[in-house]
Amino acid sequence: MTTTTTAPPSTAPGQSPQLRTRRLPVVASLGIAVAAVVLSAAVVYGAGIGGTALVVALAVVFYLVGLFLASNAVEGRRQARNRTWSALIHSAFVLALLPLASVTWTLVSKGIERLDGNFFGTSMNNIGARDPNGGAYHAIIGTLEQVGVATLITVPLGIACAIYIVEYGRGRFAFTIRFFVDVMTGIPSIVAGLFVLAFWILIVSPYFNDGRPGYSGFAASLALSVLMLPTIVRSTEEMLRLVPAPLREGAYALGIPKWKTILRIVLPTALPGIVTGVMLAVARAAGETAPVLLVAGGGAAINFNPFENNQSSLALYVYQQAGDASRYAPARAWAAALTLVALVLILTIAAKLLARRNRFSR
Repeated sequence: MTTTTTAPPSTAPGQSPQLRTRRLPVVASLGIAVAAVVLSAAVVYGAGIGGTALVVALAVVFYLVGLFLASNAVEGRRQARNRTWSALIHSAFVLALLPLASVTWTLVSKGIERLDGNFFGTSMNNIGARDPNGGAYHAIIGTLEQVGVATLITVPLGIACAIYIVEYGRGRFAFTIRFFVDVMTGIPSIVAGLFVLAFWILIVSPYFNDGRPGYSGFAASLALSVLMLPTIVRSTEEMLRLVPAPLREGAYALGIPKWKTILRIVLPTALPGIVTGVMLAVARAAGETAPVLLVAGGGAAINFNPFENNQSSLALYVYQQAGDASRYAPARAWAAALTLVALVLILTIAAKLLARRNRFSR
């Protein structure tokens, strides 16, 4: 195997020359990678024990072993360990990125077929099994309204709870709040839906609906709020704790009240992290199916009023179309899934840009 050496430069009198170092050429690393892929494919496909995923995983193992042996022979054991660990870290990043790339490619390739004006401008009302038309306009409206109402309910409540825990809470009461927030983090979505069904739909809503249970998008928003609240509280709490104490102490030294210090200094400093936590909660809420199915009921028609009658959502629309017997349903399901991911991505980017603009304006 060829090696490269760095020749000592010309040195002035009285200066010690630089030491020679042997380096593994880049071509050798590429050759090891190609050989690892070929060997892995030969083993996996030759033995018939797996597919592409196993080929990639086994190729990484062969590459790391071959890289260590080659580097150990050329550069020495210490440099070989360093190079192998660096390659392992980069390989782990690539392996973690592969599922995301696979999901993205699958969504785009299968969902782009029905991304047209009919899909975004019509609902599933009066659409039969043999009708190739039909869209998700009603589901998009439902998702935006349900998640929007849930965000309006949860964000102020979650931020206020986090402020109390960090800035004011002391003793058992604050510990109890933090404990129950941690417990709520692991609540399944179906439990949140059942809670709203038992409390709001069966007990409260009959008082406003002539004695009949009232399924609505607002009930779905209440269920989504139960799921969003612990995420917002915990993320906001951690961001507030990261605000340096000297910022608070400097404000107190200038005679600024504590409430104004929190509003004008602590919250703006932690705003980017708070926005990230809020968008994580929004992404989870937008993808929930069970609460919407239980308390909103779904529906094929467009309903702009979240406080009356059944309402659908994109996640529920995907679930219904995926189980539909029509041959046109799978394309609608993939298009709705792609729309949901794109919607969450757009909202996240917009929220990040807004938080960044507010930070720069100060």
